[in-house]
Amino acid sequence: MELKTLWLVQSLQPITLLLVCIIFCLYLFLKPKFCCKCNICKSYLNSTWRHEFHNLCDWYTHLLRKSPTHTIHIHALNNIVTANPENVEYMLKTRFDNYPKGKPFSVILGDLLGRGIFNVDGDLWRFQRKMASLELCRSSVKAYMLDVINFEIKTRLTPLLSSFVDRKSGVLDLQDVFRRFAFDCICKISFGLDPKCLELCLPMSEFAVSFDLASRLSAERAMTTVPLIWKLKRFFNIGSERRLKKAINMINVLAQELIQQRRKKDFSNDPDLLSKFMNSSITDDETLLRDIVISFVLAGRDTVASALTSLFWVLANHPLVSEAIRDEADRVIGTNQEMSSIEQLQKLHYLQAVVYEGMRLYPPVQFDSKFCLEDDILPDGTFVKSGTRITYHTYAMGRMKEYWGENCLEFKPERWLRDGAFFQENPFMYPVFQAGVRVCLGKEMALLELKSVILCLLRCFDIQLSCPTQMPRFSPGLTATFSGGLPVLIRERIR
Repeated sequence: MELKTLWLVQSLQPITLLLVCIIFCLYLFLKPKFCCKCNICKSYLNSTWRHEFHNLCDWYTHLLRKSPTHTIHIHALNNIVTANPENVEYMLKTRFDNYPKGKPFSVILGDLLGRGIFNVDGDLWRFQRKMASLELCRSSVKAYMLDVINFEIKTRLTPLLSSFVDRKSGVLDLQDVFRRFAFDCICKISFGLDPKCLELCLPMSEFAVSFDLASRLSAERAMTTVPLIWKLKRFFNIGSERRLKKAINMINVLAQELIQQRRKKDFSNDPDLLSKFMNSSITDDETLLRDIVISFVLAGRDTVASALTSLFWVLANHPLVSEAIRDEADRVIGTNQEMSSIEQLQKLHYLQAVVYEGMRLYPPVQFDSKFCLEDDILPDGTFVKSGTRITYHTYAMGRMKEYWGENCLEFKPERWLRDGAFFQENPFMYPVFQAGVRVCLGKEMALLELKSVILCLLRCFDIQLSCPTQMPRFSPGLTATFSGGLPVLIRERIR
């Protein structure tokens, strides 16, 4: 009897799988036809945007420009996309509680981010934000950040680039270098550990490799028009979901090892962010500590590396801007003198303008989404039904003539200066660091890294693109990543 039952179960498995596949195919081919007949949805579902635009974000920018309200509705995805600053302020400040990250978003990124700060709402989000804010706002922590960043630049980043100076075949992927640099920095600052990914032999930590893969595959989940696809793949543990599961298992093991190593150290005299959480009420919640580690790696590595990559691509195309940065540094810091304090960096107004202008055109996070809890009406008159995903498109907002003028596509740092001093524009028109209640806690640390790296490398080297005419193409990911990296040639600077 038992043998017959076992035979029956085994024989039914392929039949069940076949039925699921048939249902899946019907769902995949019939749903787009019935969900919506608008041209925007047809264009998205058929991927016809690829024939005219290099990147999906450029297609969204095109559509948002054409809309009188700078808001569109992608019915196939039940997604309202906006580039209207009034709508952004309404979501992030005025009615913040009605636009949480939401359960759909949490499910998509749940395997990777768990209950980390970027994937939760409510009390758990407030707790993590408060703990991180108390630590990152301390003046002693800022001074420690600068020490870590300067050490990484002087002892690893600069020697690495020097080793590639004037090599005939010495093309260096600067995007990969910046990812290593940012990974070392965030691990030192937040966890008190040094992965040494930027040493001359360029070792790559298993954590970073697994994290890259998991980040990319999780982002692909969010981009699929039919969520059932990745859910079925996860259920049967096949394809991309199988690779994602393997990568996350590796991340879990390494994150747990990192936490255990930190527990063994005496952090009473050398506190860091992870230590603060370990000394809090969640000290025994190993899973939540793991989620916190992952979230801060995402925030501290990927966004900084993305911003540095796009900034150096822009600077390589604008040599006069690089010269202006050097001239300002010579006036403020002194010729051949090294930057030694945060106060000196704060006096470099043109450098600050360059950083902001670069991220206006190429924000590290190109868009961000929330989910509407209760039926609502946005300031531009758009009706938002409960359960609708609403996305503000930072990339598109930086390319709107109404906000930035007719020259909005030009790289002009001067637009951020008033009488030679840096001037902050409306943060809801420039939500690169988000705005309102969820404004980025790591903003000051990120700016410290960006300005320090730009300043040092421009004063030491001439960095040239190996393919000067090639425009950026972005790979799928939670942050903007150049497909193919940023290959450059390093030349010694002739002073």
